[in-house]
Amino acid sequence: MPETASTTRAPDALLPSLAPLLHDWLPRQRWFAGKGRRVTGFTLDAATELLPLDGAGPGLLHLLVRVEQPGRPAGTPADCYQLLLGVRTQLPPRLGPALIGRIRQGPLAGRAVYEGLRDPRLAGLLYERLRTPGRTGPLRFHATTALPPALAPRMLDAEQSNSSLVYGDSFILKIFRRVSPGANPDLELPLALSRAGCARVPAPVAWFESGASTLGVLQPYLRDSRDGWRLALDSLADGREFTTEARALGRATAEVHLALAAALPTRRLARAETEQLAAAMDRRLHAAAQAVPALLPYVPGLRSVFAAASGGGQVQRIHGDLHLGQTLRGSDGGWAVIDFEGEPAKPLDERRSPQPTVRDVAGMLRSFDYAARTHRPWNADWAARCRAAYCTGYAEAAGVDPRADPALLRAYETDKAVYEVVYEARHRPDWLPVPMSAIERLAAP
Repeated sequence: MPETASTTRAPDALLPSLAPLLHDWLPRQRWFAGKGRRVTGFTLDAATELLPLDGAGPGLLHLLVRVEQPGRPAGTPADCYQLLLGVRTQLPPRLGPALIGRIRQGPLAGRAVYEGLRDPRLAGLLYERLRTPGRTGPLRFHATTALPPALAPRMLDAEQSNSSLVYGDSFILKIFRRVSPGANPDLELPLALSRAGCARVPAPVAWFESGASTLGVLQPYLRDSRDGWRLALDSLADGREFTTEARALGRATAEVHLALAAALPTRRLARAETEQLAAAMDRRLHAAAQAVPALLPYVPGLRSVFAAASGGGQVQRIHGDLHLGQTLRGSDGGWAVIDFEGEPAKPLDERRSPQPTVRDVAGMLRSFDYAARTHRPWNADWAARCRAAYCTGYAEAAGVDPRADPALLRAYETDKAVYEVVYEARHRPDWLPVPMSAIERLAAP
């Protein structure tokens, strides 16, 4: 591969020719974070031809594009998105669903532009580039081990905030769509855990980046595993207990936390800092109650929950968005933890900041509640038994029971439930009773 990017397209002419297509296509993508706000313009951070665009194609164009939208806080940069665009003179019928549009003017006039990750030839090219560490223009490719050649790619459709490709049922490549300067935790933390010898997390085998931004991570694909969410739902549907699995999952979570604490810095949280965390939770509650008036009757009780969580404690790097869907159970019964990116909507600096481990625990407890609510009638006892088993398993491995500080655990579970209320009200109103039932329970004296 060349050491520098192709310069056959002038960037100042390329973006204006693509803008009309992106203006319509980008907001319709599941991973686009700015839904509900109009797009007012684009700025090109980088353009790299991974496969030359000359000729009939296919060519592969890698773009980092900033999307201008109103309502952005003063002084904050526009969101930057990673795009991999295929370019062909004629688009084969099998790629018809991937079409973005035809360019009417500029250096690529008359060409068809499409989602390049859905083209097996272009997706395969990206894997081959990961096999050969080095540079292509601003892009830098890294690998920790030799990778086998020519693995057939397929794109997964289940992702929300990112895109994933599976290569030959051996590896999975997660491509981050909205990118920020700094190491993405989904690369940083699995690398640290791998060096610490933690087998609960698939170790990255390759990745690529631009500047200080992580763009994609390749990891082993656990093809014989099933995610914890689906396993929990199957358990409920079959009328089976899930406490054995929940207890093992608690132990796995604790092992990950212990390995992160050994591999990366930890510190004690001063009482004043804990009070600041409680104050931040209170502010989020105030904003949520303005957005979802159904919360208003519970605000006094919820505020008392936050006020009670005023003790100090240790903070460290954590998962940051832990729930049943972020876990995989292998055919041997062992649990793995995946997707360390944290909540994508939050700033990267916040996602990388040390936090109490109880935040991850609270996220998993809420996930058991969500699973139980999918069952008709609601199986509250199933959720309670799973929650208790999970905490017991965690205590067995960590030596500390997360229930030992009930005020702190309650505060983080409440903060998560408040977040869920806003999310469900905006995106899935039929699900709003799920977090609201938790709000009612948590607000009670």
